[in-house]
Amino acid sequence: MTRPVPPSPAHPITVQPSGRSFEAQPGETILGAAIRAGVGLPYGCKDGACGSCKCKKIEGTVVHGEHQAKALSPEEEAAGWVLTCCGVAQTPVVLESRQVTDESAYPIKKLPVRVSALEKVSHDVMRVRLQLPAADTFRYHAGQYIEFILRDGARRAYSMANAPHTQEGAPGVELHIRHMPGGRFTDHVFATMIEKEILRVEGPFGSFFLREDTAKPVVLLASGTGFAPVKALIEHMRHKGLSRPTTLYWGGRRPGDLYMDAWVREQAAALPWLRYVPVVSDALPEDAWTGRTGFVHQAVLDDFADLSGHQVYACGAPIVVDSARAAYTAQRGLPPEEFYADAFTSEADKHGASA
Repeated sequence: MTRPVPPSPAHPITVQPSGRSFEAQPGETILGAAIRAGVGLPYGCKDGACGSCKCKKIEGTVVHGEHQAKALSPEEEAAGWVLTCCGVAQTPVVLESRQVTDESAYPIKKLPVRVSALEKVSHDVMRVRLQLPAADTFRYHAGQYIEFILRDGARRAYSMANAPHTQEGAPGVELHIRHMPGGRFTDHVFATMIEKEILRVEGPFGSFFLREDTAKPVVLLASGTGFAPVKALIEHMRHKGLSRPTTLYWGGRRPGDLYMDAWVREQAAALPWLRYVPVVSDALPEDAWTGRTGFVHQAVLDDFADLSGHQVYACGAPIVVDSARAAYTAQRGLPPEEFYADAFTSEADKHGASA
């Protein structure tokens, strides 16, 4: 007579120093379990490509699914670091993550949305406005993102570019979508998407939102359409009457890549606490650019000798986010837990994953 095999147990996960805890089911990623339990672990792509969810393991055993070495190197894994987005607990686990807050995450919902407006704001950026169901309250933190669910189940993630309070009276979100030639979704956005088209989304996701339990000065760092969630943060700060000294560095290859430059200048003129530093890396003579040049993360290094008392919120290309994280913590004294990031990983980035 054969005895039934008992089911594998769920494993408790504890996060220090907050003391938050939750259970991960057999085979479930630590991040998936945290999202399900409403515990705010940091994360970005959820695909093992960006490294935003990296946490220090204090106790326990974790095995990883496919991921990129730039997100978690073998040396980091050997030193006890884990990627919660693809890490599965084999025993009870204790993690260290100072970004976890006591604030519960907003519920994640799947919603139908209607395209209400399409506006091409540069040669390769479309501002897309989505109308949400009036009867369904969609709550999110400024800086978070949603995912489109395509017909075959594939997903595409984009940050909300408007703060939550802007939905009052007209539920909807604004997205800034860059055209990736050959990309199935962005080709559709730029060639065949029409107003009133119905799509499905899920969200909110992400841990990129303003921490309001401090008065520390803020550095906002954006490259390209990484400006979208930063715009939402600025709108949120203005709405809440926050006046923490804030400097926005927005980088693009050419001036036209700073597709809402006029909007930012208007905000900076109206808000004494906001300073704006546009940075262009590859201006041509015909651009007649007279502003800052070079890499946008370097501009921060040039302006700040000490970031030990600041918070940095960085969003955009992974190389910009990774370079900023490394330089600001190593060279300018920024506490690692005060660097908040959302690296925009493309499908090509994600498909570069390896075991």
